[in-house]
Amino acid sequence: MAIHFTEGQQVKAGDLLAEIDPRPFQVQLTQAEGQLAKDQATLANARQDLARYQQLVKTNLISRQELDAQRALVRQTEGAIKADQGAVDSAKLQITYSRITAPIDGRVGLKQVDVGNYITSGSSTPLVVITQTRPIDVVFTLPEGNIADLLKAQKAGAVAVEAWDRTNSQQLATGSLLSLDNQIDTATGTIKLKARFNNQDDALFPNQFVNARLKVDTLHNAVVIPTAALQMDNEGNFVWTLGDDNTVSKHRITTGVQDSSQVVVTAGLSAGDRVVTDGIDRLTDGIQVEVLTPQETPAAATPRRQPQVQGKS
Repeated sequence: MAIHFTEGQQVKAGDLLAEIDPRPFQVQLTQAEGQLAKDQATLANARQDLARYQQLVKTNLISRQELDAQRALVRQTEGAIKADQGAVDSAKLQITYSRITAPIDGRVGLKQVDVGNYITSGSSTPLVVITQTRPIDVVFTLPEGNIADLLKAQKAGAVAVEAWDRTNSQQLATGSLLSLDNQIDTATGTIKLKARFNNQDDALFPNQFVNARLKVDTLHNAVVIPTAALQMDNEGNFVWTLGDDNTVSKHRITTGVQDSSQVVVTAGLSAGDRVVTDGIDRLTDGIQVEVLTPQETPAAATPRRQPQVQGKS
């Protein structure tokens, strides 16, 4: 046996991965070709005899029975030749199996066998596992409440999908939505989606955990605040804002879409308003505070609505 790949390398469909000893199959091919040649010679002789018998029967030098028997012999030999040809084709096919090639493009894993190992066609141990990584698909779920927005976005064109790392701190890749399932999981209230990424830089790896973000809409001139600033009580949503003299006041707001880091405010705030994101539990309306760390203020922006979901590649 010979190994023709390096563990972890990228291969193309048709690349030679391994070879096993072809000599047993070559012997079978030689035997099958020999039997075919023998029967072909027998058929040629039988056909010549049949031609002679057809002439002799006209002068009654042989019986009709002898002629029929010769015809049967010709047909029998023709059948044997078909069987021989099948044996030859089978032997040739077995020889091709001694050369193991990659069925798909992908990354080769760790080899499961080594040179010198005895392998059989019925073995449950593969030689190696190839996983397609370029492109790579990511399967993730989306809450059923966001399905209507997704379907609307699909009607407008391809839906972009971003893959982020486990901590949502680094974007790994950008791809597009490939398909979605045809039913909602009643246990989780979510639907499965599949996105495809070119992954030419191998940023995504099979079975890797990622957070997926779907870009389904664009909100122009939207006011956004950090999620940490959003508070809720019995009357609804509110934020603590800071005046010019750092006086705290409570403002009721109406919110729109949000993700893990930002919330769109549709009413109650203006671009440039300062909001409190830390130490909120110690605040009361009208007190003055000291700002120790500059905080990012809400501003007019053009964010994209990004329902955040999680999935695996």
